[in-house]
Amino acid sequence: MDIQDIECPLIISKSRNEESKNKRKCDDFLEEVKKILALAGPLMSVNFLLYCLQVISVMFVGHLGELALSGASMATSFATVTGFSLLMGMGSALDTICGQAYGAKQYHMLGIHMQRAMIVLLLVSIPLACIWANAGHILEILGQSPEIAAEAGDYARFMIPSIFAYALLQCQMRFLQAQNDVLPMMLTAGATTLLHLFTCWFLVLKTGIGNKGAALANAASYWINVFLLAAYIGISPSCKSTWTGFSIVAFSDIPRYLRLAIPSAVMVCLESWSFEMMVLLSGLLPNPKLETSVLSIRLVLKHI
Repeated sequence: MDIQDIECPLIISKSRNEESKNKRKCDDFLEEVKKILALAGPLMSVNFLLYCLQVISVMFVGHLGELALSGASMATSFATVTGFSLLMGMGSALDTICGQAYGAKQYHMLGIHMQRAMIVLLLVSIPLACIWANAGHILEILGQSPEIAAEAGDYARFMIPSIFAYALLQCQMRFLQAQNDVLPMMLTAGATTLLHLFTCWFLVLKTGIGNKGAALANAASYWINVFLLAAYIGISPSCKSTWTGFSIVAFSDIPRYLRLAIPSAVMVCLESWSFEMMVLLSGLLPNPKLETSVLSIRLVLKHI
């Protein structure tokens, strides 16, 4: 046997080992991509569908005229700046806390953290509701057209019930997301959005209450989504170890939650305000009805 016969099998074996390693790396990569898409896809759908609730309401109000559309757009931006973005940011602190608890296999703590976040966000919602109740006066003080400010104030007042539902909804979503249980969120958001179409059609176009019907439809849809997720959390076997019922322990260690929630809220608010402030500033232009309506539609298309 010559030297070439001895070396050739070794070279072939090394090549096969490299091919096998590359194949394993490729398989691992594809497996990770599948896992990420399985989580990212439903989460993208949930955020898109929840955003569609506001979009659908504004679209139905657009059938009522320029003033109603500009008032609803102004109120929606005001609500986002002063309420929704703040609650979303404070709720995002659960991403860190619940993720740590789930990774440490302290499953019962996920329910405790969710309850603690619900308490904090509901308490924060009370002063925010007071701000929404006086939205018309605040907008007029900021230099908005009295007509648009009055329309926006009426719309914001009828949206007050939605802020409490939105606070609970953010906590429920973070609770399920930490467990990688995202499909129920997508299904409930889809069902809520589909039902929202009929609710808006009835309340806006059939009852005669105008843009106030769109605001009430928002509140009803958010609460429906909350009840659907609450029912799932209560009866689903996948949440059996993470939701063990209400506990007084949730009232403890609230400052620790606030230390995470406040910076998170600041980060989310600054990002959201950069878009929504344009709608509020458009009310200061020479033709505020037209400018606010057009800019709100452009921002809707940009978000989509």
